[in-house]
Amino acid sequence: MVTSFFKKLFNIRDRNEQVKFTGRTAVEKRQQTPTPTVKPIIEVSPKLAVESQLDLSSLFYSFLFASTQTDTTGIANNLERRVMQDIERALSSPQAIAENVLKLPSKILELDKKLADDNIEIQELIQLIEQDPLLCIEVLKLCNSPAFKRAEHDVTSIQQALVQVGRQQLRQFITSCLAREMIDIKPIYFRRFGAEIWRHSMQVAFLASELAIPEQRERAFLVALLHDVGKIAIFKMLVDAFYQAEPGEQPSSMLFKQVMTSKSLALSALLARYWQLPQHFEAPLTLLANTNIKPDDQMTLVIWKANIISECSMLKQVDKLPQSALAVLLAQVEISEQEFADLHQKLIEF
Repeated sequence: MVTSFFKKLFNIRDRNEQVKFTGRTAVEKRQQTPTPTVKPIIEVSPKLAVESQLDLSSLFYSFLFASTQTDTTGIANNLERRVMQDIERALSSPQAIAENVLKLPSKILELDKKLADDNIEIQELIQLIEQDPLLCIEVLKLCNSPAFKRAEHDVTSIQQALVQVGRQQLRQFITSCLAREMIDIKPIYFRRFGAEIWRHSMQVAFLASELAIPEQRERAFLVALLHDVGKIAIFKMLVDAFYQAEPGEQPSSMLFKQVMTSKSLALSALLARYWQLPQHFEAPLTLLANTNIKPDDQMTLVIWKANIISECSMLKQVDKLPQSALAVLLAQVEISEQEFADLHQKLIEF
């Protein structure tokens, strides 16, 4: 019964189904059969779209927090209320967050600008990168990671990395390594969050770069990499509040997860403004903060799609996303199940 339903829903033909002989040639069939109009797999109403994204975000936060508690009443506990008050203060005064909670590495924009300058000689570029030994180590780690490794032998120098992965890819690696400095989760209990949120940010950056038009790929990568800085800032507030919480209190209410979804994106945009990032970085982050609508701006739409695909992939990997919910979400980002399956296999490597 379920199998037949999905076959009807996705118009899947059984592999054993016999093709009936009609007496017409293939050419005649093409001439007589009107070209079918391509339609989305599922028609998603605006209400269903909003609900499915909220459910996805809630599932994703449950995965990040690894909480055994589940509260669907919408009532926040003391820990959550304290953090929600901190979030409101941060939104009214992002300066304190940008200076004390989540600092943007000073080198990130300066180095990114130089890497984008084609007039800089290769040797000068290599020397510039090698001035920071820790950065070199992190870049080489990334070059040799399963997601990006291109050859049998490991990359052992920045010069070799430049030859093997190219200037554009190396620029993305360096930007990623510098941005990672912001995710510094000390307590062991919360290290999983830090690792998973960084993995998510890298996945979204990779997907955004793949989905963007060629002239926007570099910008899409960096905007996507920074889209979750508000989430990281809020989590650091949560870590501070956790020390003052009652034993056993954890972030578990649906209300708190919804607040994190909407407020974290707004905070990302405010932090981008305070850091004085170019307008073309701040604008998509501001548009993403409106979680009730699908964005129509090209750059914002790319980040929006990449975020949904990554969250679906990470939840599917731990078997936390129902197939019916996945179908609705894939219809929104306009990719087929097979396309998602291919991307999912790639994202597992991150």
